[in-house]
Amino acid sequence: MTQILYLSRADVERVGVTMSEIIDAVEQGFREHGAGRVEMPPKPGVHTMPDAFIHAMPAYIPALKSVGVKWVSGYPENQKRGLPYISGLVILNDAETGIPLAVMDCTWITAMRTGAATAVAAKYLARPEASSVGILGCGVQGHSNLQALAALFPLKRVVAFDHVSAQAERLANFARERFGLEAIVADQARAAVSGCDMVVTAGPILHTPHATIQTDWLNEGAFASLVDFDSYWHPDALKQADKFCTDDVPQFEHYRGMGYFQNVPPLYATVGELVTGKKRGRENARERAMTCNLGLALDDMATAPLVYQRAVERGIGTWLEL
Repeated sequence: MTQILYLSRADVERVGVTMSEIIDAVEQGFREHGAGRVEMPPKPGVHTMPDAFIHAMPAYIPALKSVGVKWVSGYPENQKRGLPYISGLVILNDAETGIPLAVMDCTWITAMRTGAATAVAAKYLARPEASSVGILGCGVQGHSNLQALAALFPLKRVVAFDHVSAQAERLANFARERFGLEAIVADQARAAVSGCDMVVTAGPILHTPHATIQTDWLNEGAFASLVDFDSYWHPDALKQADKFCTDDVPQFEHYRGMGYFQNVPPLYATVGELVTGKKRGRENARERAMTCNLGLALDDMATAPLVYQRAVERGIGTWLEL
């Protein structure tokens, strides 16, 4: 009898995989990607309403013996319904037989691996001594990106901005209680950009950017992670980047063909090229460096085996007949 392991969202969260473990796994995934050893087609999707998506995200990472797919949706209006913006499932397969091993909720995995991808990029593009971070968009991704950056950098201060002030307050409290940081809730977006060593924009992904962040807001020497694509950024502010990077060029061009990224600088490197040393990361203290990590299936397929293995070890989840 063939069985698969079903892991609910609560199961996934309680298996005990740490952010540091996920960062290491995602970095290994990027190393394999940079070396051309990952099979990962651009993710196809369907779109039932403006600025919403449901994507299929398959990937195979031979070095990790990890193969599978994530079926994930992002619906900005869900917050008004008391529902999560991001939801979906990950299916993990056996690399030798193709038989499904597990089906697991993807909400926690998506949040954690996205933060981890920011941290991996920051490892190569931010100043090592970076101690302050501004976060614009203080929902799930704001929290996970802060958690990931705190794992790699000597953070002392966070500035939180969100159009929903209660969200910013929650992130500030999280920063104080979890990491002992000085946490400031900003009334204006600029306060979460200017003066910060690192900046994360994590609002909803929009076809037409609202372009809030203007020229000269981002300091010389700062690093920015565009989790929400270019939604928060004015094109002239993006053009000030000395190095504008992404995680996957085919996926980036796929999105450009869909109408995103119409006014962005030329790409300097992929994160995989930075990790493998094919392209140089930060070269001086004055560079403005940005990455627009699109959220890759390799991130999920680097993380899902950790969750599955830990769940099996700890007897977590429900076995179902296939």
